[in-house]
Amino acid sequence: MSKNCTPCNEKFKTIIGGQALIEGIMMRGPEKDAIVCRGKDGLTVELSDRKIYKPGTLPALPFIRGAVNFFDSQVTGVKALMRSADLAPEEYAQEEQPSKLDQWLEKKLGNEKFQQFIIGIAVALGLGMSIGLFFLLPMIIGGFFDGFVDNLVVLHLIEGIIRIIIFVAYMLLVSRMGEMKRVFAYHGAEHKTIRCYEAGLPLTVENVRVQTRLHPRCGTSFLLVVMVISILVFSVASSGLLAVFPGLEAMRGTLAYRLIMIAFKLLLLPVVVAITYEINRWAGQHDNAFTRIITAPGMWFQNFTTNEPDDSMIEVAITAVNAVLPTEEGADRW
Repeated sequence: MSKNCTPCNEKFKTIIGGQALIEGIMMRGPEKDAIVCRGKDGLTVELSDRKIYKPGTLPALPFIRGAVNFFDSQVTGVKALMRSADLAPEEYAQEEQPSKLDQWLEKKLGNEKFQQFIIGIAVALGLGMSIGLFFLLPMIIGGFFDGFVDNLVVLHLIEGIIRIIIFVAYMLLVSRMGEMKRVFAYHGAEHKTIRCYEAGLPLTVENVRVQTRLHPRCGTSFLLVVMVISILVFSVASSGLLAVFPGLEAMRGTLAYRLIMIAFKLLLLPVVVAITYEINRWAGQHDNAFTRIITAPGMWFQNFTTNEPDDSMIEVAITAVNAVLPTEEGADRW
């Protein structure tokens, strides 16, 4: 039986999900977050309370919650990744002496604020690189077609195709890096364990091992859907902008027009993320022909962003899931 096509016999859907780390997994449950790493001192489990926004509050409202949760996941993910680097085995650990700038900042800010500063810089750099590579660069390249493509929908379709090509090429290159192969294997272990849990089976290595490593509610799939949704949102919004400001039409093809449209579309990114989050959330709550169609590209793409894990990786994933199970049975279900 194919490793990637083993039926999971899903009985329910859980909101529990995670992220692969350096020799470990960060799992997020409805109440707690867990970082589980196989490091210098064996298996380490670190738990922290998860910030929950009450229903009806502003951060929990539909569409707003998408942008809030996306930013929160970026911050939490960076923290977990940095922590896993500290817990990693010797071959992964970097014993570099802190620079004079680091020492000065830590002295001025204090250790806790210094760590927050470093995390903030890491999040900003990560988001900046993602926006620059997957959005800004395709916008610049797509702008060269504006001089001879009149239809805005076609123009944004070209831009979207360029964006997806860059994203897929980037992930394929990353997947070939030696160190990332183990990270992607932990990613596979995370998916397999969630599949086993959703099938209602005991979380054992044997039960997890036979599950598919592909999962429709994957963060990588979410990014791919963001790029597809951006084609529709940018097309509709750009047409609306030209309708409100008809003078912009006469500027088409100029540098000023390109800069205005790039700035406008960058401002729309939170809207794209918010819409995608709601679609992903809805797809996560339902299983029908339509949801299988819209999640199919992301599922296919996971063939490159997940690898088959070994049993030690599966043990890490099982420990991570068990650590974040809610105190009230069923509280983690959609």
